[in-house]
Amino acid sequence: MNDNLSKRELVLLAAAKVVQESGAAQLTLEAVAEEAGVSKGGLLYHFPNKEALIQGMVDELADSYVREIQERAEADMEPGGKWSRAYVESTFQELEDGFAMSNGLLAALFMNPELLEKLQRNYAVWQKKIDDEQGDSIKPTIARLAADGLWFAEIFGLAPPDKELRARVAEELISWTKEG
Repeated sequence: MNDNLSKRELVLLAAAKVVQESGAAQLTLEAVAEEAGVSKGGLLYHFPNKEALIQGMVDELADSYVREIQERAEADMEPGGKWSRAYVESTFQELEDGFAMSNGLLAALFMNPELLEKLQRNYAVWQKKIDDEQGDSIKPTIARLAADGLWFAEIFGLAPPDKELRARVAEELISWTKEG
């Protein structure tokens, strides 16, 4: 793994890899420590139990996703639709990056769905910003939901489109954020 990452980041990426390759049921502290190349004690220093590890994965995803969407929206100088565009662009970027931390969502669903509350609150804020930004938010909302659907297709291997089609879908969804 990357030498520039902190031990905490290494552990989180290792946990994501375990979930991706073996499934959420196989997420154990031992498996993560082995994948990360750290001792179990080193892992426990950052995450005292499995639930804390999963919460760390979900928080990392939520924090980085919030930051990315916020930065994209703030940098967008086009009139209207900047929040839905930022959401769609960030989701497609997550797919390009391999959605490592997204595996924390799977683990949270498997172990304790309450761990998703922070992310659920963020989604409610984003949808409100989309609704408030444009007079008719139907196409921007459909674009957000379609991006979510593509993300699910990718993460669960449900006939995801090839890279070229995914790029065309992204382009179309972005165009929907400019209407209304």
